[in-house]
Amino acid sequence: MRWNSSTVWIILVYIAFGSLWIILSDGLLGLVARDSAQLVQWQQYKGIAFIAATALLLYGLLSYRQRQLARSEARQRLFIKHAPAALAMLDTELRFMLVSDRWLKDYGLSGENLSGRGHYEVFPEIPQRWREIHQRALRGEVLRAECDYFIRPDGRTQWQRWEVRPWYLEDQSIGGILIFTEDITQQKEAEREMRIAAKAFETRQAMIITDDAQRILRVNRAFCETTGYQPDEVIGQTPTLLKSGRHDADFYRALWQQLNQHGEWQGEIWNRRKNGQIFPEWLHISSVVDDQGRVIHYIGAFDDMSEHKQAEAQIHSLSYFDVLTKLPNRRLFIDRLQQALLSSARSRHRGAVFFIDLDDFSALNDTQGHDVGDQVLIEVSRQLLAAVASDDTVARLGSDEFVVVIEHLDSRSDAALLQANRAGERLLAAIRQPIRIDGSDFVITGSMGISLFDGATDKVSDLFKRADAAMVQVKQIGRNCLHFFDQDMQLALEQRVELEALLRNAIPEQLRLHYQPQLDAQGQLVGAEVLVRWQDPHKGLISPAQFIPLAEASGLILPMGQWILHSACEQLARWQQEPLLQQLSLSVNVSPKQFQQANFVNQVLEALSATGADPTRLKLEITESLLFNDLERVTKTMTELKSHGIRISLDDFGTGFSSLSYLKQLPVDELKIDQSFVRSLETDDSDAAIVRTIITLGQSLGVEVIAEGVETEIARDLLIAQGCHRFQGFYFAKPMPLKELERWWSQAGQQPRPA
Repeated sequence: MRWNSSTVWIILVYIAFGSLWIILSDGLLGLVARDSAQLVQWQQYKGIAFIAATALLLYGLLSYRQRQLARSEARQRLFIKHAPAALAMLDTELRFMLVSDRWLKDYGLSGENLSGRGHYEVFPEIPQRWREIHQRALRGEVLRAECDYFIRPDGRTQWQRWEVRPWYLEDQSIGGILIFTEDITQQKEAEREMRIAAKAFETRQAMIITDDAQRILRVNRAFCETTGYQPDEVIGQTPTLLKSGRHDADFYRALWQQLNQHGEWQGEIWNRRKNGQIFPEWLHISSVVDDQGRVIHYIGAFDDMSEHKQAEAQIHSLSYFDVLTKLPNRRLFIDRLQQALLSSARSRHRGAVFFIDLDDFSALNDTQGHDVGDQVLIEVSRQLLAAVASDDTVARLGSDEFVVVIEHLDSRSDAALLQANRAGERLLAAIRQPIRIDGSDFVITGSMGISLFDGATDKVSDLFKRADAAMVQVKQIGRNCLHFFDQDMQLALEQRVELEALLRNAIPEQLRLHYQPQLDAQGQLVGAEVLVRWQDPHKGLISPAQFIPLAEASGLILPMGQWILHSACEQLARWQQEPLLQQLSLSVNVSPKQFQQANFVNQVLEALSATGADPTRLKLEITESLLFNDLERVTKTMTELKSHGIRISLDDFGTGFSSLSYLKQLPVDELKIDQSFVRSLETDDSDAAIVRTIITLGQSLGVEVIAEGVETEIARDLLIAQGCHRFQGFYFAKPMPLKELERWWSQAGQQPRPA
């Protein structure tokens, strides 16, 4: 048994008091007692008095001790309550006895009374390892950890530094545990931010840190890689060692004004590497201030824009210059021509546009190869540049087409005309100069159309069209010469432009489908060819010879062709519901541009799917000229169409230059003899021989042969005699609207046969 100091002190006081009482009281009684009887009686009183005195003494001592304990406990409570650290005192049952205000605040328990409540009652989600720590502390261990992660009851998280130790009673037995915690969340966040900043500092973006006097304190690895400087070469220096000399004082003055006013600046700047190379960078500078708002550091981060600038230059070159010849392309030429028109309007001087198309260049390409063709184009571009002034423009529009703008001609139209003519002759002469390639000389010529302008009323698009139209006329009259645009050409051009605008608005509302019957040798209807007609509300019926070439040239043939295809499929689907008509087929003409679309097969399949038409009843007519545009691709497209049951007819056969080797590769179902041979079949032996050859060719290839343009009974009979068994032409019926076709068929008493 171990006695504490308070117990020993009380015992000593009691012994001293008792000893003094006995010694002093016995001597005093011996002096005053008269006899032994009185002494005995007073001894009894003395014993009673001793008991009373000692009781009072013990009461006083215990009261004093209790007051001391109360004061000590109060001081202890005040100490714990107002302790600067988070502190909790728990008993052996881990019930809260005392907690500091800081504890309550850190754990989000301000205002709660935890006295007597169990620790696990307040923190039910406490991890098992904490429970083990508590038990170890109750066994006398002192446990500490630098930090731990804790989730508060209010859901917030915090980092702690903690210590758990036992506390002892006066008898040195363990009375419970003390838990000390310190919220180090801010410290941990600061450390995390520092780690992030350190990581960010070593990114691929070049970074530099200076003090308030712009002396370099630190640079990262990306800075060294970009500039070529090592850290020891720049630390203590100022960023001015990177100055390229491209920016004047006003630039830097504006930079610092922005930085001082707003705390940051960013923009493009040119600096110099250690090796002297000047490079562009995108720089962002920000200032760092202290609590008093004073600038203490500057942080600069920049990216090397050299590759970006090179890419920009390449994009600019691709956007505005021809890749092969390095001449301005169409886009840049239009801009140059627009500037020339403005200059002409101001100066009142005239100018001219020269549209040049090289003669027979495609033949040279086919015979000599594209490498030689490309070299010829390069040399022609050099020759054209040498034939004009430095402020004139030579551009390549594409393929073998060049265009030249010459400014500063005379203000008088007749004088300007002569000057333009001399310039045109000079350009044509330059083109005709022999070009030597790999030891061989090539001489090429050009056809040129010229359009004059004065800048007052002319438009870029009009000048292009005029010069182009004049060049086309040169092609028609003989090539290797020049021609000026005239008013008749202007009138035809205006009519063409007007018709194109009308056609653009006509699709599909003003378009109508006509059908020309196709019959067999017995005169039975087997199908029809779909032909488009344009019924303008003001101009009336417009000939296909007018609008089909226009649609081809303008690209309107694509939406028109798609509409025709879809409408034909709709009609096939309707005929499929009629027992007497369901065996009929429809032939649809397909434009080369339409056929060459990458998604053409999908367009056809979508039209069939949307309408429910039988693909075996659909026949697509393509022209023989299409075979000369990438035969492999054409064959692939035809094969894919055939795989879905769609039939292919080779239209206008005999007008092109198809060879047997070509035809053997093509999955065609039908050859269509061009009407130019059929119409003169009776009078022209050559055409008759061609027709016989085509029919024989079809028989040998195992494909059907149909003749179009049959206009007489004699022609029909001759064709039948040669073995042709499919016909269409005015002898049988002209193209007609659907209702007329059905009425014609009904009146003729036709019995349709499978096509």
